[in-house]
Amino acid sequence: MIRKLIAEWLGTFFLLATVVGSGIMAEQLAGGNMAIALLGNTIPTGAILFVLITMFGPISGAHFNPAVSLSVMIQKAICPARASAYVLAQILGGVMGVMAAHVMFSHPLIDPSTTMRTGFGQWTGEFIATFGLIGTIMACVKMRPQAVATAVGLYITAAYWFTSSTSFANPAVTLARSLSDTFSGIYPGHVAGFIIVQLIAAILATWVFGWLLVDQTASEASETSSQERKHR
Repeated sequence: MIRKLIAEWLGTFFLLATVVGSGIMAEQLAGGNMAIALLGNTIPTGAILFVLITMFGPISGAHFNPAVSLSVMIQKAICPARASAYVLAQILGGVMGVMAAHVMFSHPLIDPSTTMRTGFGQWTGEFIATFGLIGTIMACVKMRPQAVATAVGLYITAAYWFTSSTSFANPAVTLARSLSDTFSGIYPGHVAGFIIVQLIAAILATWVFGWLLVDQTASEASETSSQERKHR
């Protein structure tokens, strides 16, 4: 269990160090071009997710996200106590990842964000981003486990651009990014709205994709059974 918690802490640490650090670097180098800055933030985030899930997946499952841990708990794959411990490790890792990025780029250790991210459009973006992320994970775990790291990295890379919120899709990430007044930050007063929507989306996605995947499995089993009867 200690190894699993350290894996969750370390993975979330590197995720936030990448999100915030690449955001700072991108903003410095983009010369005011927001599209280039967003691209410079997007590519490292998708890339590090692939790396981290590949590294830590065999140890802890590589959640790095309370919404994912909630979904896995609803699926009864982990118990509530373990899910709670994961969430605590993720939050601590995320906060320390932000602090590490600040140290690297000579920012204040804790620097609450002033970036406004709120309103129905932003919340809708977060709902869609989180719903799709949970669906991506569940479908790949069920159908193609070896593709999880690639699929999650590519999904988040895409969601940075097709969602209005730039796809936080993660309560620990949302909370940690509120401590960074940089390109990737979110005003602390807007964190609660994002997290509520993310958790609702995670619950609904777990039910919806759970039903879809069970139905698929049942159909395949029924077809196999029917074919076996014919052969007999």
